[in-house]
Amino acid sequence: MHEYPVLIATEFEDPTADLVIGELNKRKVPILRFDPGTDFPANAVLAASTNSGGWDGRLTVGGRSADLSQVRALYHRRPSSYLLRDDGQVARFVMQENRRGLGGVLGALPNCLYLSHPQAIARAEYKPAQLATANRVGFRVPATLITNDPAEAVAFSTTQPTVYKPLHAGSYEVDGEPAGIWASPVDPEEITESVKECAHLFQAQVSKTSDVRVVVVGSRFFCARITAPPGVVDWRSQYRNLSYEKVPCPVEIQQAILRFLSEFGLRFGAFDFSVTADEAWWFLECNPNGQWAWLEEAAQLPIAMAIAELLENGLTK
Repeated sequence: MHEYPVLIATEFEDPTADLVIGELNKRKVPILRFDPGTDFPANAVLAASTNSGGWDGRLTVGGRSADLSQVRALYHRRPSSYLLRDDGQVARFVMQENRRGLGGVLGALPNCLYLSHPQAIARAEYKPAQLATANRVGFRVPATLITNDPAEAVAFSTTQPTVYKPLHAGSYEVDGEPAGIWASPVDPEEITESVKECAHLFQAQVSKTSDVRVVVVGSRFFCARITAPPGVVDWRSQYRNLSYEKVPCPVEIQQAILRFLSEFGLRFGAFDFSVTADEAWWFLECNPNGQWAWLEEAAQLPIAMAIAELLENGLTK
């Protein structure tokens, strides 16, 4: 492979990554796409050695190889988790060695731009950290309670309209089919002793007229207003019934977003806001590796081009 490749770590089927790869191909940027969790070690070979600058050596996947000392950027998109082959202690040991070995080298490449660094992404996925940071950088943040105490949950939801949200958007199935756990209104009488089973996030419901997703790539902002049917709390449950409008991002929101990203060490973020009738923007969450591909066409936002440009330039800008 030619010098200065871009590594793209993502799962086998990822149409979002495909958009970025298409843009990089137009720019004739060399690419090595792989899925660390499933390609290594069966389809990949790592040979990394320390030097005065950090690491050199090669990562070979299939018939393609990249010089680790020459990597210009790593796009940590959505790689699979490192596979646990069985329930035995040897398999657990192997899985952890792979994650810390290959994952550790990929996270310590010299002169490499990370979009974003895997450890920064992992830290930013914790909603309690997000909400604390959002308050600190100046966002409006709805009152929030995280608890496993049913009495506390009842007391909180009695004082204002309240929604329940999962703390982690993991995989979930209903009758064998993939499903989502959306933010949903909750009444005090619905709260049972089952709250004791795990941590729950309850949040004051914003009386919104629309939502906004802001996708940030480096220092570039791509902003779309999302309007759902009346009464819909979580627009993600109604993709077929949404309308989109490209809108500017207010300067004060941009400034708070950049402070937020800086605190977490991120170069990308997909921010969700609820907007009230008086155009107040309320922070809901930031997905440090959030989806954006459908907004390319729906709101005419050239996000793939911006990501490709950032990856192409590496640390030169």
